Parts: sequence; C-alpha cells; structure tokens
Amino acid sequence: MAWDYFNRLRNAHPWPDNRYEMGGRRFTLPRLQTWHADAGVVYSYSNNLLQTRPWTPLLTALRRAVELQLQQDFNAVLVNYYRHGDDHVGWHSDDEIELGPQPVVASLTLGARRAFSYRRKRDVVRSDPTTEAATGSVDLHNGDLLLMQPEFQHHWQHAVLPAQGCDGRINLTFRAVLRKFTP
Repeated sequence: MAWDYFNRLRNAHPWPDNRYEMGGRRFTLPRLQTWHADAGVVYSYSNNLLQTRPWTPLLTALRRAVELQLQQDFNAVLVNYYRHGDDHVGWHSDDEIELGPQPVVASLTLGARRAFSYRRKRDVVRSDPTTEAATGSVDLHNGDLLLMQPEFQHHWQHAVLPAQGCDGRINLTFRAVLRKFTP
C-alpha cells in the first residue's frame, strides 16, 4: 500500500518549481516540497514563508492514519520529494517558534530507503558549520513512521544527506503548528 501512496503522490501531486528568491538571491532547493495545513495555519521555514495549500484527499487520509497510529493531532504537513540521491536536506532541527516549546514531528517515508542521519547539537563545531560528522543514522524504508519527540528537537539535529544511486523518496513530516494567522 505504501508504494501505491508513493506513486500517487509522485505522479499526481502538484509539485511546484524548486527555485526560490530570498533576500535578492536566487537559489534552487535540492528537492521538491509543498506545505499543506488547516485554514489559518502559517509556518515560516528557514525565513521563507511557504505557500499554504489545502489538504488533498490523499494527504487527509494519510494524516488520519498517522494521527490514529500515534494518538497525536497534527494540523500541517511538509511534503518533500527527493527525486534521486542528489536531492537532500541539510542539518537542522524542527524547532521553529511556530511549533511551540515542545515540538512533535511525525515523519512518514514513502518510496526508496534513505538514511536519516542525526547528531547532537552540542557536538556541532560552531566555528565550522559545514561539519558533516553524523553521530549516527537509521535507514528509513517505504512505509516507516518515525516520531520525533520534543527532546529530540531540543538536543539533536537531523538530515537526509546526498546518497548516490538512490531512487525517489517522498517524506511527509506532520506537525502541530501553534501560531495561527487571522486576517
């Protein structure tokens, strides 16, 4: 069933262009992504306000399944499509202010296996932010659901690093965003 979800998202999901402009500088995001949320939910990611899209029927079904499995409510999802092994996301923590002081993030993998790398924040050499020494990694396979508890976001960073020879993977990170925008 997970492969069916992967193929449906890969082929029918409205993937936008991955070129952005921020601060007068143009760059290409090394993956495709969309942001879906309940009405009124706004989320800034890396100082880039994402365009909020409505939930699709497939994303709504996956959200319900994840919420039922984890007994946790979510009001938003970031959908990332790693088309091949060169697509990646660098070291980060999901600890933006909109997620509140106790952020919980559920990560659902669809498609090819990829390594989920992690390292302690205290081990990051502040004078060399490019350091790539991972504390560890775990392979996430098609259909795997990973729950990142608040302590993980407080003390760890994670990444999906480039990996040659990998096929496509779609990752859905479900979140509970606290701050809402009211026009």
